[in-house]
Amino acid sequence: MELLFYYGLFLAKTVTVVVAIAIVVMLIANLAMRKRSQTGRLKLTDLSESYKEMKDEMMLAHMKHHDRKQWHKEQKKRDKAVAKAAKLQAKQGVKTESSTPTLYVMDFKGSMDAHEVNSLREEISAVLAVAREQDEVLLRLESPGGVVHGYGLAASQLQRLRQKGIRLTVAVDKVAASGGYMMACVADRIVAAPFSIIGSIGVVAQIPNFNRLLKRNEIDVELHTAGEYKRTLTLFGENTEQGREKFREDLNETHQLFKQFVHQMRPVLDMDQVATGEHWFGSQALEKKLIDAIGTSDDLIIDRISSHKVINVRYLQRKKVIDRFTQSAASSAERLLLKLWQRGDKPLL
Repeated sequence: MELLFYYGLFLAKTVTVVVAIAIVVMLIANLAMRKRSQTGRLKLTDLSESYKEMKDEMMLAHMKHHDRKQWHKEQKKRDKAVAKAAKLQAKQGVKTESSTPTLYVMDFKGSMDAHEVNSLREEISAVLAVAREQDEVLLRLESPGGVVHGYGLAASQLQRLRQKGIRLTVAVDKVAASGGYMMACVADRIVAAPFSIIGSIGVVAQIPNFNRLLKRNEIDVELHTAGEYKRTLTLFGENTEQGREKFREDLNETHQLFKQFVHQMRPVLDMDQVATGEHWFGSQALEKKLIDAIGTSDDLIIDRISSHKVINVRYLQRKKVIDRFTQSAASSAERLLLKLWQRGDKPLL
């Protein structure tokens, strides 16, 4: 009896050690997998196939029951024939590369800080890795603009396509203003919806100043800098006319660089006429040559489906739970700002 007791105790200890080791191994493996997928993953969607399925469903909805059965029977025969031919070619070791050109569709819905450029750079790198001379890229762009360096980088990413000779079309269904237009002007062709917002080739900055409020409450703020223009305007200190002048000078220099870039990408533009900071609806933008045609991204995709294989390319960033909540709040704030901006400048319909 005592022997059984010690044997059971030994067995329990052994099982405990084995389970503990297994848990540690699983935790290490899980952490390794999380690190590998921390940056994100590429998601490809065949829009040609999705459109074909939708078209077939609509067509079948108009058929009688007998005709639908007959159509499905014939479709199965066609699918079997295609699969059989592909299997035979695979057995014979025949590698066939499709001569059909590909239209790669990307989406960029820009925020103020243009953090979406991280996904854009991955998508462009993926396309450039396999793109052929006859392939094209369609970017569905929506952005009211934001920080200069963020949208400058986004425009530079699109220039990579241009430098490799890959034709780029930008479709604007809603808005491409300021930094958004900086991105759009890189394209070989810009197509915009009639009431989309285009332009706003200008630079804006505003800084609140609490100096008088602090003085009334006898609160001192000290700011020490090395360099005459390390700080021009401040939130809490007393701003000087010299600082304001330097700040305006910096804005004008940024505006000049913006105008030079747009003119380099679209030399047909009359920069004195369009670089006033104003924005226009799509139909007005066409008259000013800010865009090349009126239309929607849907029309562009459907027109290409008959001649191209259309693939949507998306790079999905891995997000922490806290990031999902904060990004949702930030998106809501940006939508509110955009609504206020539109309400102040243009009538809402």
